[in-house]
Amino acid sequence: MLTLMGLMGIAALVLSFALPVGRAGLREVVAVHPRAPLALSWLVVLIASLGSLYLSEVRQLEPCMLCWYQRIAMYPLVIVLGVALLRRDVDVWMTALPLALIGGVTSIYHILVQWMPSIEVTQCSTSAPCSLRYFVLYGFVTIPAMAGTAFLLTSALLVTHGWLGPTGNDLGKGSTHASPPSHEAPPADAVSPPEAPPSDPA
Repeated sequence: MLTLMGLMGIAALVLSFALPVGRAGLREVVAVHPRAPLALSWLVVLIASLGSLYLSEVRQLEPCMLCWYQRIAMYPLVIVLGVALLRRDVDVWMTALPLALIGGVTSIYHILVQWMPSIEVTQCSTSAPCSLRYFVLYGFVTIPAMAGTAFLLTSALLVTHGWLGPTGNDLGKGSTHASPPSHEAPPADAVSPPEAPPSDPA
């Protein structure tokens, strides 16, 4: 269910950026809640990390080599994004986005290996082959599909934060908020002295 919700979230963000009315709506939301995309991305990676630990430590499903590669990309994001939220580091998306993209590419490759084992170029262990599907939900949701959804949703949220957040400029168009008028007093030398009244002739 969370995977399906994540896929719908990715589709909604993509459509929002593709349509002008969607970009305007996102701009308004981020203007009111500037840290929301960053907080949501941290929540996504936290749930994904806890889910992976549940599958391996509680359900006793042994992770394959590609699973570990995805964990290497996922687990640090929990700390990086969490610390950034506490420190209000709005530029963290530039550090976190490469990790999320690398993890997403690894997940996509893992999905392909599961459905087409002949393309596998890595040698996984015999006890946990990379082509093994522990379960399949709704006909297509596997463990790497869950991880890939989390990585892609995190990437979309980080891009939203980077473009529309405190350091973003909405695809280079700049901020739509007009700066308040200046009420500064003119410099002293710019004020002309009052003219002296004409003197009466003697």
